[in-house]
Amino acid sequence: MTTSYQQPGAPSYASPIPVRGAHLGDALASEWTKIRSVRSTMWTLGVMILLMIGIGLGVAALISSAGDAAEMGEESALALGFFGLLPGSICVVTLGVLTIASEYGTGMIRTTLTACPSRGRVLAAKALVFFLLVFVITTVVAGLVALAQHSIVDAAEPNGDEWLRATVGVGLFVAALGLVSLGVGGMIRHSAGAITTMIGVILMPLVAAMFMFSENLADLQEFLLEYAIPSQLIGIYGEAASAGSSGPLGWTPVGIMLGLAVVSLGGAFAVMNGRDV
Repeated sequence: MTTSYQQPGAPSYASPIPVRGAHLGDALASEWTKIRSVRSTMWTLGVMILLMIGIGLGVAALISSAGDAAEMGEESALALGFFGLLPGSICVVTLGVLTIASEYGTGMIRTTLTACPSRGRVLAAKALVFFLLVFVITTVVAGLVALAQHSIVDAAEPNGDEWLRATVGVGLFVAALGLVSLGVGGMIRHSAGAITTMIGVILMPLVAAMFMFSENLADLQEFLLEYAIPSQLIGIYGEAASAGSSGPLGWTPVGIMLGLAVVSLGGAFAVMNGRDV
């Protein structure tokens, strides 16, 4: 389709440049350009990779050198990846918030919504690009760390499902946690406030449970200990966060986090459609 413009008494002009409406592919291309060109992506994901590799291999080396590998019994060494993945997930949370909240802080969101007025399409493009980027990087790095830990520590041989959960499972969980952060950033629209909120969501349940000494709060304490995000993360490896815990294990934490991501993005969508920029 071409556009034409004509002044009174002047010959008509037809533009040779085709004009069409923006679609999801355009929004995806725009968001990919943004996320790969800003320094926050390089720094946050770079630090995450360093934490996963440095802490993961460091813990494996300490266990191997201390001769504690025999105490692992029938457990594999894959669960050692948790120690680097937990602090690394804070970096993903930070990037998730910045992916959307930084545009509100700078006012760039006005340009984005002018180019693509469909707010749902903008949010979907941000979420999809962010999720795929974090999932791929986390899965690849987790797989490399798991291979290295398995070669360093003399422990039980993991089966196929354990390998899958230690790579794809944790990749899905961390990427979904990042989507929760993106949704929170879209609702709060303030980078520092949203990051602080997410760090509180990750850490406060465990901290609060540690100070629940009353027997009347025993059920609440057990719930917080079992369903806190760090407990769910270790549960992906098939390990309980505490002795006698009956919290979610295996693929269940992944499903829970994906469900929370849907709820968080739904809240962000409602806020974006219900409030002005």
